[in-house]
Amino acid sequence: MKVLVTGGAGYIGSTTCSALEDAGHTPIVLDSLVSGPQEFTRGRVFYQGDVADQGLVRRIFAEHPDIEATLHFAARIVVPESVEHPALYYRENVLGSLTLFETLAELGQRRVIFSSSASVYDSPQDFQVNENSPLKPLSPYARSKRMTEEMLEDLCVASAQQGRGLRGIALRYFNPIGADPQMRSGPYVAEPSHLLGRLVSAARGGGEFSITGTDYPTRDGSGLRDYIHVWDLAQAHVAALEHFEQAFERANAERMSTERAEAGPPVSFLIINVGTGNGVTVRELVEAFQQVSPQPLAVREAPRRPGDSAGAYADIGRARRWLDWAPQCSTSEGLSSALNWAARWTDRQPT
Repeated sequence: MKVLVTGGAGYIGSTTCSALEDAGHTPIVLDSLVSGPQEFTRGRVFYQGDVADQGLVRRIFAEHPDIEATLHFAARIVVPESVEHPALYYRENVLGSLTLFETLAELGQRRVIFSSSASVYDSPQDFQVNENSPLKPLSPYARSKRMTEEMLEDLCVASAQQGRGLRGIALRYFNPIGADPQMRSGPYVAEPSHLLGRLVSAARGGGEFSITGTDYPTRDGSGLRDYIHVWDLAQAHVAALEHFEQAFERANAERMSTERAEAGPPVSFLIINVGTGNGVTVRELVEAFQQVSPQPLAVREAPRRPGDSAGAYADIGRARRWLDWAPQCSTSEGLSSALNWAARWTDRQPT
């Protein structure tokens, strides 16, 4: 299939483009390059611009009328920045997505796969969350993801009622780590805010790593997360694309079986967790990182950051049942690939 990939120059978007190509699909990349490097678009059909530029989106589909689905990654993703600049996140993540979805609906597109986040969940006592677990987005970033889910669902329901057929799948990511196994792309932010990026930067720079938050109600006081290899996450997008119809068929069958209700309108919007199904604390991840890092790492404790939560890990039953997908890569593989990528990426940057 030919697929529009918004944010295809980003960390996850570019890795998914490689996974799509490996599976025989053709990504058409739309990216503003506000953060993603243009290098990650080389060898691919690439349009530079914003997802809210309706004229550009219409031109892309006019030039590629055989596009069969849209994978929407484009978004700002830094939690502390969202706390400091919430309007920026609501404008670009929410309003930009709304404009894109409206344009796709007008163009008669029927398949959207949205890059959402597990940061929308509350932290339950046992820390495991399924797609029906209580929500508690603590940052403007997380709230922007939840708002976009709700918008897409409403548009899909309205489209179904009008006989237009737009349907959407929101993949709620847990915490991606690592790089493309073939080293085609990986993390690129010079001053990363996410955990593994800060670990790699501290180790390579001979600096100090701070465990931010040590008073959470977890087994060792540090936050608990579900760390998924970015290649597994990319493969989940390929599975969502290739099993799109099957996912809705299976979801509708489950709904009828579980609710034992009279036949109603089929569901047109799905939420699916994408993680490993295992919870790892920050302290445990730091210890695992120390075992694969060639450089020693100094570690200290620090207060919680605004917008952070105790965390959660995924129940991935839906992904297994509806997408025939399961993670294949280990945490240690993710850590090792991140270190290998960091060395290569640094060597490729101008001094």
